[in-house]
Amino acid sequence: MGINTARLTTHVHELAEIGRIGETGVRRLAHSKKDQEGMALVESWMKEAGLATRIDEVGNLIGRLEGLDASLPIFMLGSHIDSQPYGGRFDGAIGVLGALESVQALVEEGHTFEGPIEVIAFSDEEGSRFNKGIFGSRGLIGELEEGELEREDEDGITRREALEEMGLDPEQVHLAAYDPEQLFAFLEMHIEQGPVLEDKGAAAGIVTGISGPLWLTVTYKGFAGHAGSVPMHLRRDALLGASEATVALNAIVEKRQPAPTIGTVGNIKVFPNSRNIIPEEVKFTIDLRDIDLERRNECESELRVELESIAARHGLEIDIQEDTNSDPRYCAEWIQSIMAEQAAHLKMEAPKLMSGPFHDAMPISKVCDYGMIFVRCKDGISHNPLEYSTDEDIIEGTKLYYETVRQIAGNMKDYQMKHAADKINS
Repeated sequence: MGINTARLTTHVHELAEIGRIGETGVRRLAHSKKDQEGMALVESWMKEAGLATRIDEVGNLIGRLEGLDASLPIFMLGSHIDSQPYGGRFDGAIGVLGALESVQALVEEGHTFEGPIEVIAFSDEEGSRFNKGIFGSRGLIGELEEGELEREDEDGITRREALEEMGLDPEQVHLAAYDPEQLFAFLEMHIEQGPVLEDKGAAAGIVTGISGPLWLTVTYKGFAGHAGSVPMHLRRDALLGASEATVALNAIVEKRQPAPTIGTVGNIKVFPNSRNIIPEEVKFTIDLRDIDLERRNECESELRVELESIAARHGLEIDIQEDTNSDPRYCAEWIQSIMAEQAAHLKMEAPKLMSGPFHDAMPISKVCDYGMIFVRCKDGISHNPLEYSTDEDIIEGTKLYYETVRQIAGNMKDYQMKHAADKINS
């Protein structure tokens, strides 16, 4: 029978109404009232599908379906439903709803699962509110860092306070962590957030790996003065330093093109932020990514030298804080092979491609094998209300997802034994 396409598209569009901005945008910031409202709606759909639901200590929504053998590790499916402040309808959401639809359709068809299945909507993948993402998935593998609960949003609300507003106990976040032996594999579907599938004329594709992100927060501190009276050669202008740093980052990345090296300064805070005062302090973010870790490390080394040189040239104090540092993570070959086989079965063209953006699959990949399916999005636009994937493309991607889930969930013991043997042989 396959997936219920009408139900899937209805769910996608109903969820998009929660936190809607304008005609097509979405604003569901992590742990906010709108995020909680979205989680409650998805939880109601999980219950309708027959899943037992819970919200764990870091805010992950988890729906569980027991398998024939409770001793087998969990086959986990899902993504996230939180959004950027000025985001789109499909980022993350189709991965949660596609996973739920796949499981619900299989249950309705009478399929049995060898081991337990969990569908998860991870908490705060985006990182836009507290400037530190993939919170729920890192919490699930026990990789939250010291001081994370004290990070503040723009209104001065800490993560700790936001979790408490959800009715959670921040002192218990460690309890969200799974034993690595509990997880068998993870499967995620997501919009591509890039133009490759559109260029290839394909509705969906098979992901080979995720670029490793390095996030830095740089602070330059100079000295404030009257913009009308301090001569140019006597200024210690922190914003001038940040501007040069932005250009330097771009130059470092540009000379490595056409390699998939990406560098961005996306957030700048200026103090005192007055038109007639020389900026005394500027704090700005750097996002550096590459699928090749050695090349990314070379960029980082070169960038740090440039940052220090700029500070010295303008008489600025400098502080560099590392917020995120993840290696590239490659999708499991055996899952890619299953996806390719199922795409052929569906007579679907599903090219292979890499992911520049990171996803919840990145931390989960540290404890189990993972696979990803990308769905085409118009003009590669994401993190923007103009983000758009057609119902037809989402359906095509979910069909491939469904067939992959059906194949793996129905033969978990065989895949587990084969994978164990492959590990021993390697």
